[in-house]
Amino acid sequence: MLKVTKFGGSSMADAKQYRKVRDILLSDPSRRVVVVSAAGKRNKKDHKITDLLYLCYAHTLYGVDCTGVLEMVSSRYIAIRDELGIDLNLEEEFAALKQRLDAKSVTQDELVSRGEYFSARLMAAYLGFQFIDAVDWVKFTLDGEVDKARSYAALRAMVSGRGVVTPGFYGLMPDGHIRTFSRGGSDITGSLAAAALDAEVYENWTDVSGILMADPRIVKDPLPIPEVTYDELRELSYSGAQVLHEGAIYPVREKNIPLNIRNTNAPDHPGTMIRERFDSNADPDRFITGITGRKDFSVVSLSKRGMSNQVGVLRKILTVFERHNISIDYTPSGIDNVSVVVPTEAIAASLYPILAEIQQEVRPDSLVVHDQIAIVAAVGRQMAFRPGISGKLFGALGQAGINIRIINQSPDELNIIIGVDNRDFARAIQVLYESFAI
Repeated sequence: MLKVTKFGGSSMADAKQYRKVRDILLSDPSRRVVVVSAAGKRNKKDHKITDLLYLCYAHTLYGVDCTGVLEMVSSRYIAIRDELGIDLNLEEEFAALKQRLDAKSVTQDELVSRGEYFSARLMAAYLGFQFIDAVDWVKFTLDGEVDKARSYAALRAMVSGRGVVTPGFYGLMPDGHIRTFSRGGSDITGSLAAAALDAEVYENWTDVSGILMADPRIVKDPLPIPEVTYDELRELSYSGAQVLHEGAIYPVREKNIPLNIRNTNAPDHPGTMIRERFDSNADPDRFITGITGRKDFSVVSLSKRGMSNQVGVLRKILTVFERHNISIDYTPSGIDNVSVVVPTEAIAASLYPILAEIQQEVRPDSLVVHDQIAIVAAVGRQMAFRPGISGKLFGALGQAGINIRIINQSPDELNIIIGVDNRDFARAIQVLYESFAI
C-alpha cells in the first residue's frame, strides 16, 4: 500500500511542526511519498515565506536592495535546520541565490519556488528520505499545462521502495525555465504525485480537521464533514467554500483515488474523506453535507409576455453576456421571465452596454438590475431522498425573518441555491446550520 502525503505551509512553519510531520510519517510505513509547501506563518503577525519571496522579487524589479528580505527567508530555514540538528549547508545555497538576484538572472517563478525547494531539502534530510526536485518530474507543455504522461512516467521511474520528498508548487517548462502553479499549487503537485503512483489514498495535511460544514468566521465551531463526494466538493467550492485548489481534484479523481484531508495538529482525527461515491451513509440523520455562499452578486431580470413560446430568447440573452466574456453563475427562470445571476465585480464595467444589447436583441417588457445580493448554497447528496427539504429550509429562513430573493435547485437535488440580501448573508448561513446540521 502506498499513501502520498502533502503538508501545507502551517505544517512546515517551524521545527516543532517538522517534528509533528515526522511522527505522522513514521506512524504509518505506507506514507512514503511526501510533498511539502513553503514555510507558512508561525503566528498571526508572521509572514509566509512565499509572500516574502514575492516581495524580494519586487524589490529587485525596481532596483531596491532585497538583502534584508532574503535574510528573513534564509534565517527561517536555518533556524529550523539548527534546531533539528540537520546537516545541510543552506548558507552556500542562499549566497548563490543572492548572487543571481544581484545579476537579475532569476525569474519571479524560480525565486518564489525556492520556499518549497528549501522546505523539501530540509524535510528529506531530516527524515533520511530521497529528495526529488519538482523540476525533474513535473513537466509543463508550451501552453503552460501539465504534461501528465511525461510527468507521471518521470516520477514512477524515480520512486522505488525508499521514502521520497518533493517540493510542491512548481515544475519545468520545455525551455528549461521554472514555472509555478497559482497560489495553493502544492495541492496540485500532491494530487499529480498520487495519480502518477496510483496511490491508495492522497492525504492532504493542513491545520483543520477536514472540511467544515460552514465558514468558522460565520458559525462558531462548525462540525467537520466526515465524508463528501467529489460532486459535493465541486458544488461547495463553486459556491464559495475555501476547500482545495480546483486543479488538485482532477488528477486523483481521474484515477478514482480517495482524498483525505487531515490535521497535522490533531493527527488522530480522521478528517474528511473524499471519494467518487460512498456505498453507505456514515450519518443518515445528516442530510445536508455543507452550507456555504458568497456575497455581492447582481441579478439582471427581464420579463416578456409570451417568452416561453418564442424560440431562441434565452440564447440571445446568454449570447450578450458571452460577447462581454462574462461567466454566468445561475439562471433562475419562470414562464415569461428569466434572471441572470453574475458577480457584481464581473459585470460592473460593462453593465450598461449589456443592458442596451439585451434591450435591442430581446425587446423585453421590463429589464431591471438588483444589486447587493448574496448566494447561499445548501449542498448534500442525501437531500434527494428526503421529502420536504426545500419547504423546511425556506420555513427556517422565514421564521428568522430572512427574505428570499432567488430560488434555484439542480435537477439531481444535490444543492438548493437561495439568494438573499447581502445584509442577511451571515444570518442565513447561521440559521441553516442551526436548523439542519446539528
